[in-house]
Amino acid sequence: MIDLSRIRSDYEAVRAALARRGIDLSELEQVAVLDGKHRNLTTERDAVRHRVKQLSKQVGQLKRQGLDDQADALAEESREQGEQEKVLSGEVDALAEQVRQLLLRIPNLPSSDAPDGAGEADNPVLQVHALKPDSYGPHQRVPHWEFAVEAGWLDMERAAKLSGSMFAMLRGPGAALARGLVQYGLDRNADSYEEIRPPSLVSSHVMVSTGQLPKFADDAYCLERDDLWAIPTAEVPLTSLASGEILEEADLPCRLMAHTSCYRREAGSAGRDTRGLLRVHEFDKVEILAYATPEQAPAIHAEILERATAAVAELGLAYRIVDICAGDLGQAHHRSWDVEVYAPGADQWLEASSVSWYSDYQARRANLRFRPTNEKGTKHLHTLNGSALAVPRVWAALVETYRQPDGSVQIPEPLRPYLHRNTL
Repeated sequence: MIDLSRIRSDYEAVRAALARRGIDLSELEQVAVLDGKHRNLTTERDAVRHRVKQLSKQVGQLKRQGLDDQADALAEESREQGEQEKVLSGEVDALAEQVRQLLLRIPNLPSSDAPDGAGEADNPVLQVHALKPDSYGPHQRVPHWEFAVEAGWLDMERAAKLSGSMFAMLRGPGAALARGLVQYGLDRNADSYEEIRPPSLVSSHVMVSTGQLPKFADDAYCLERDDLWAIPTAEVPLTSLASGEILEEADLPCRLMAHTSCYRREAGSAGRDTRGLLRVHEFDKVEILAYATPEQAPAIHAEILERATAAVAELGLAYRIVDICAGDLGQAHHRSWDVEVYAPGADQWLEASSVSWYSDYQARRANLRFRPTNEKGTKHLHTLNGSALAVPRVWAALVETYRQPDGSVQIPEPLRPYLHRNTL
């Protein structure tokens, strides 16, 4: 969440930054008003609390002097003041919770480097690599949801029978290709990132920590009886891994990676293309994530982008880098780039990785701190992450790109050791 002290000290700057997102600023205005009331009431409560302590001392002194009548009168005043202090404390706590709930809903401040814009259409394309539209043959212009189903690699019908629409099932060589992509994504980042296999179900407070709750509850799968949520990405458990701990600056940056299944209800997918693997409720992904100091964060952000682009480049896929404008940034995002791969059969750019820097927004929610070297106290970490390899869309772009005239799919060289074959 946004640092409340920053709202107090530089309200107009915070307001101007959030205005770049094009959002309703009424919740920010409510925070400022309620926080003012909270501070005034806190001062009043503390004054009453101090008066109660003074009265208690005076009662004791009068008792020792044998002045019981005067002591009893002050004791009665102390009880009345104590009751008032309890009422004020309840009001202070209620206001603090109101402020907290509002802060949980207010998005992060966009970086000054994020381009201006109102939405997806305003996102500038920074780079395009290896795209040669005229080089794709007719056999590559067939969408995967047609030929992969026919070949038996993708079974949407039986997946729907088991789980409903927007679930997919990969079979035979198709499943092997997905498994190979996962292992490829893990292996190429194992030089710097520690592999973690976190739980796929997390508690509500872990979802709150990354900004998934309360705003995006409708997009997540919830097991209400157990107060557990199916993770929409490994970012969620990895972010909270060090929650409540204090890391040493010497141990930063801390780099983590995880392969998990990811679950998304896609409640807002109405009107979007959901054919094949373009948008599904369950999918596999390799996520890389880092804890960093504020000074380290820009370099780590660039590092994660380089790793995400290098992965698709090594696979020989056309890709582009999109700079996410202020009006299209996610709730918790401070600065983001999307890496999109081109699928010639679908004739679409498919998001393969969102490379994101959250500043200290998630760290404040998750209580992630570090102890600076040679300094007193602690500071909040910065969190960053990106998809090292998101299986469904890379799978789709790959089989469409490498489809041969005879209907087979050539496997790119980096994946052959995992599949022990050259073609599907």
